[in-house]
Amino acid sequence: MSGVNVLGAAMKCPKCKTKIPLYKNPVPTVDIIIETETGIVLIERKNPPHGWAIPGGFVDYGESYEQAAIREAKEETGLKVELVRQFHTYSNPDRDPRLHTASTVFIARADGIPRGGDDALQAKIFKQKNLPTLVFDHSRIIEEYFNNKY
Repeated sequence: MSGVNVLGAAMKCPKCKTKIPLYKNPVPTVDIIIETETGIVLIERKNPPHGWAIPGGFVDYGESYEQAAIREAKEETGLKVELVRQFHTYSNPDRDPRLHTASTVFIARADGIPRGGDDALQAKIFKQKNLPTLVFDHSRIIEEYFNNKY
């Protein structure tokens, strides 16, 4: 079995009552690079870690990664996005100081003026030349996005 057993923790099978070991595994997340006519959309986070970030969040149980990306983009920026393509997955255990996440990044397009919502204090459009300092590993993601775009 893969994963790390959590200090010998276990749960019981609801049917047969056999002990089942619990494992810590990376938590699935999505991030969305939203392209507009004038730049890309970033959000200022309301919750720790504070700072600017690519819109995104956790994938809900029963939700596809694509559905999660569309939902998170709408919740955090107010924009209805059209997913263009899947970009990359980032899974460095240290990418998020809260826990080990594995983020699938999508590139999307949207029209309109972004506004912060849900976990975002604000949402703004930035050009490559005026990007703010970003939290998590989002500087790396944005750098790879721009390097692969041209």
